[in-house]
Amino acid sequence: MLTARLIPCLDVRDGRVVKGTRFQNLRDMGDPAELAARYEEQGADEIVLLDVAATRASAETAVATVARVRARLGIPLTVGGGVRTADDAGGLLTAGADKVSVNSAAVARPDLVAEIADRYGRQCCVVAVDARRQQGRWCVLTHAGTREARPDAIAWIDEAVRLGAGEILLTSWDEDGRGQGYDLALLAAARRAVPVPIIASGGGRTADHLADALSAGASAVLVASVLHDGTSTVASLKGDLIGKGHPIRT
Repeated sequence: MLTARLIPCLDVRDGRVVKGTRFQNLRDMGDPAELAARYEEQGADEIVLLDVAATRASAETAVATVARVRARLGIPLTVGGGVRTADDAGGLLTAGADKVSVNSAAVARPDLVAEIADRYGRQCCVVAVDARRQQGRWCVLTHAGTREARPDAIAWIDEAVRLGAGEILLTSWDEDGRGQGYDLALLAAARRAVPVPIIASGGGRTADHLADALSAGASAVLVASVLHDGTSTVASLKGDLIGKGHPIRT
C-alpha cells in the first residue's frame, strides 16, 4: 500500500503567508521561508505554496519568494498562482519549484495543461480545482472563487488528467477555512474518476478529518490553519494518523 502524504499549505500574498476563509479576511501568518523550514523539521512530506494575489504585478515577487523558500527547504515544493503560460511554469521551476499548479488559466485554456506536461513532464503538472456544491454536483470556481467557470468539476478533473495533469489539488470551496472536515463525497467522486494522486484541501483541522479524507480516496492531505495557529504540528498529526492505521511517510 502506498504511503499517504501530509502537506502544509502556505497561501502567500506580497511575500507573506496569509490565511482566511475562502480567501477573505486574510491574516498575516508569517514568513514563508521560515514556516516552510519549520514544517519540514516537523516532518512535512512536501510544501505547497500558492500566490493568492495571482497577478502579473506579483509574478516577480512570487519568483523571489520561491527562491527564498527553496534556499531553506529540502523537500518537494509545489507552487501555484498566476501561472498562465508554460514559460511562467518554467520560471517557477527554475526558481526552485519541483511542481507547478495551474488553476484559472487552465480552465480558460485547457491546452495549457498539455503544454506544461509536454515540456516539463506530467509529474511537474498539478491542476488545482476549486469546487462548490451546486444542485447535486460540484461546479468549478476560478479567480479565487469569484467566477463559476464550469458546471461539472468531476468532468473537468477527468479532462485535465487526460491532458497531462499528474496530480489533482482538490479544494472544497464550501469547507475551506471552516475546520469542519473535507468534502468526502467530492473526494470519493474524484477518486472514482481518475487514477492520479488527489490532494485533499479545504476544511481539515483534526487527525480524524485527515483520516476521513484518506479513507475517502485522497492520496495526500493539505493542512494550513491547524499548523499556522499552533493548534497541532505535522509530527503530532502524523502520529495520530499512524495510530488510526493509515500508512504515513515518516
